[in-house]
Amino acid sequence: MKKILLCLGAVLGSFCDQSFAQKTAEYKYVQGKIVTPWAEKVTAQNPLPEYPRPQLVRQNWQNINGLWSYAIVAKNMADTKPTTFDGQILVPFAVESALSGVGKTVGKDSVLWYNRSIDFVAPKSKDQRVLIHFGAVDWKCDVFVNGKAAGSHQGGYDPFTFDITDLIIKKKPLEISVKVWDPSSDGPQPRGKQIKNPHGIWYTPVTGIWQTVWLETVSASYVEGIKQTPDIDKQTVTVHTDVKGAEPADKVKITAWDGTSKVTEQEVPAGTDAVLNISNPKLWSPDSPFLYDLTVAIIRNGKAVDEVKSYFAMRKISMEPDANGVQRMMLNNKFLFQYGPLDQGWWPDGLYTAPTDEALKFDIVKTKEMGFNMIRKHVKVEPARWYRYCDELGMLVWQDMPSGDLGNNWEQRPGITGAETDKNRTPESENIYKTEWKAIMDANYHFPSIVVWVPFNEAWGQFKTEEITNWTMQYDPSRLVNSASGGNFHPVGHIIDMHNYPAPVMPKPEIFGPKQIIVLGEFGGLGLPVDQHTWQQKDNWGYQSFKNQDELYKRYESFIGRFEALIRKGLSAAVYTQTTDVEVEINGLMTYDRKVVKLPEAKLKDIHSPLYNSEWVKIK
Repeated sequence: MKKILLCLGAVLGSFCDQSFAQKTAEYKYVQGKIVTPWAEKVTAQNPLPEYPRPQLVRQNWQNINGLWSYAIVAKNMADTKPTTFDGQILVPFAVESALSGVGKTVGKDSVLWYNRSIDFVAPKSKDQRVLIHFGAVDWKCDVFVNGKAAGSHQGGYDPFTFDITDLIIKKKPLEISVKVWDPSSDGPQPRGKQIKNPHGIWYTPVTGIWQTVWLETVSASYVEGIKQTPDIDKQTVTVHTDVKGAEPADKVKITAWDGTSKVTEQEVPAGTDAVLNISNPKLWSPDSPFLYDLTVAIIRNGKAVDEVKSYFAMRKISMEPDANGVQRMMLNNKFLFQYGPLDQGWWPDGLYTAPTDEALKFDIVKTKEMGFNMIRKHVKVEPARWYRYCDELGMLVWQDMPSGDLGNNWEQRPGITGAETDKNRTPESENIYKTEWKAIMDANYHFPSIVVWVPFNEAWGQFKTEEITNWTMQYDPSRLVNSASGGNFHPVGHIIDMHNYPAPVMPKPEIFGPKQIIVLGEFGGLGLPVDQHTWQQKDNWGYQSFKNQDELYKRYESFIGRFEALIRKGLSAAVYTQTTDVEVEINGLMTYDRKVVKLPEAKLKDIHSPLYNSEWVKIK
């Protein structure tokens, strides 16, 4: 039988499963729904093989995506790993998705188990550690290695890591088991638009592993994380390095590069921030998304015991009043109108997970080609590679916190409402939210494309608005905070954000403009169902539907024509709903399967370009 060998290098050894070829030959995605053009490119041998963490790169790593055994068992019988499994699941696609090869719902009363054995060679040196990384698992998971607990994690949108070195048994296969429980819409946890009974704007649940799983060998002392904060006014970037297992005399050497040219270098004691001078910095913007490369090394006795590669950008997001006293959103100390689509980040075949890396990048590329300069990532967090593409392509990002524990009343008129509009969440629910919001911000602080944090969308689980907003502003003062996009409004945060369908409007600048930036966080929702490219044949939905492309374009163009007056009056940004159709929603600029672009990219770019006319706004 043919063997497929996946190398992990001299330390990690090799994966070599006798039945792997047979299992991969049997894999096929679940039929019955539309799929993207990339679905046929997904194979069991090598799903999503790209390095998953572009902000912290090492060479010695092993992707362990692929076919795992799975079982769905009753929650009250799930304390121990099953002795038999239901079949094979393709990781990292959620069990409900077509690309998982399973397409089954789990729910709050059941638990999903994964299992995989890998032929493995343990590190020979005590100075090396083996880490297992998970990009994201929805929602609560317990990880076991060779039958022993490696660690537990709660949170569906943030990456986590366990050191499994001490659980490795020499000369025996490495057995990895993962137990997942996800109550979906029956629980208080952040879950975005997932719901157990999908309908309207609510979509199919996502349970289990939905981002890459991988192994990495590191030295006993290693760079665990880095955090870069640029200051274009001082022409510096501050680099904070987290070092695991540092020794007292260890140094950290940080080098900034412009291509192959060294810009600057600094060596500081481990645990100390480095402040690098970046003379005449090349500023990052949608028109010029320049990225500096960064090398970070732990130095001991003059030698590097660990080294990682990263990058950073010199950019600034801020607010400043215009000549009329209305607060404006500024990029690199200049006003730039920000305009982009509401991006749900869902896929008909992979649900939360893009089928391939090419597909992951596709939506951003198309958004750029359409003449947008911003994306609002709506109540979902993407894999790190998605943000890296936004950094490379020059796409501003507003990052929502995924909603959860929904149910409070919604006061959508832009006024100042009292604390009585906030939801009373249980202490457990509040703690889950706060823990995951901090983890999401920590995991994605690195990416310069992210310029706005959005803690709440409308009134979806909105609670303690002023406390959460103030904490967010204090925790990351380098970005703007939009406390509640279209939600119950409080006198807090940098931004007042109204939602209106279908036509563009704005809050009154004379009331809100002196204190907060005025934005239109959602509008549009113009629907066009395209035969053979919809999630279902009938009962599809949009805020306002049209019969053909010409009608749709005419209406959309009329909306764009209203923006000059709104921008001159005080509007700083707008978000159109939406990038693609999603399940029964047919108000996307593209179909859900990405096979049809409803409005030509060039025509959209032509009518969008004037929106960025800096002459429309005078700053003091």
